[in-house]
Amino acid sequence: MSTFFLQGVTFGGIAVLYLKGRDLGFGFVPVRLPDKRDGAVIIGGSIAILGVLFVASSVITALGLNSAQNQIVEVGRQNPSVFLLLIPLQFLLVGPGEELLFRGLVQGTLRESLHPARAIILASALFASIHLFSLSGEGKLVYIGIAFVLALVLGAAYEYTGNLIVPAVIHGTYNAVQFAGVYLSSTGGL
Repeated sequence: MSTFFLQGVTFGGIAVLYLKGRDLGFGFVPVRLPDKRDGAVIIGGSIAILGVLFVASSVITALGLNSAQNQIVEVGRQNPSVFLLLIPLQFLLVGPGEELLFRGLVQGTLRESLHPARAIILASALFASIHLFSLSGEGKLVYIGIAFVLALVLGAAYEYTGNLIVPAVIHGTYNAVQFAGVYLSSTGGL
């Protein structure tokens, strides 16, 4: 659970402190209620990110590779009710916290001096690599590779819409669907 709080609460907290420390204010990270266009990107981005997961999982299986797991999955398998708590928290803490740091702050800061595509790539690489600390088992590089590709989708959604809410909801959806799937497989269904 400490990893969960690190990723959700601490990352967002670090971003807020950095914004205040540099006197950037919250205007540096654009946040607004999603409009119809943002809603379409949220739906399309969620479908895309889950599609990437499906394709990556199929390729990993076909190649006989292993992918590491987030340590919280192991905790949840021992007590599946943990997943029922984690699902809404993906939308309330983890998605917003991680996206505030990696898309809003890191990507936004990099975009000040780099082309947006380079900012997305570098922020995505940092995002993927930071997940290394929460992994267990074989296949950590496989997991990091998938996280990098997924982060590219999140970064592109943020850059396209200019609204942090969009990647935060896509991210929350991705994590929530994964936790719901593990919950169902751990419990044999509802």
